Amino acid sequence: MNESIDYILKAIERTFENEVEQTDKFVDYILASKKVFIYGVGRSGLIAKAFAIRLVQMGLEVFFIGETITPIVEEGNLVVIVSYTGETMSAIQTANIVRRLGAKVVTITANDHSKLAAASNVVIEIHPPKDDERKRLAPLGTLFENATLIYLDGIVATLMDKLGQSEGSMRRRHAIWV
Repeated sequence: MNESIDYILKAIERTFENEVEQTDKFVDYILASKKVFIYGVGRSGLIAKAFAIRLVQMGLEVFFIGETITPIVEEGNLVVIVSYTGETMSAIQTANIVRRLGAKVVTITANDHSKLAAASNVVIEIHPPKDDERKRLAPLGTLFENATLIYLDGIVATLMDKLGQSEGSMRRRHAIWV
């Protein structure tokens, strides 16, 4: 287990050796949007939901696409899609539909040449290193998912600063805080 943890931590550190392009534009899109919609499937979807929760705790109007109470996407909204491959059909369809409606699409993916990337306004490429040990110590999309969670938590800290939020103000919107 320790070997895997060490490998994952070092791989994520290598992932962020250089600044992630388009981050400022991503933050600006969030700040300018009336509503933010989040989408992803599988483990990428779970990472996306964690980000959605933090945005709600900052007081933003945020919805997860596919939930029964999610309203329709409209012009002026932002849709953030997380997809490791960028080839998940439902994600590609979602991006194409909401762009026709006038929404902006930000995709977080490891494949900036994917169909999903082509259907997006902004592509955030999270591309962890691939080496011989990955399959044994961090199988499938583990590195992408962990790196994306860390990246999105960094976005949360940036938004907190820009919105004048604190842990205390977010805690007051925490679902289970009484």
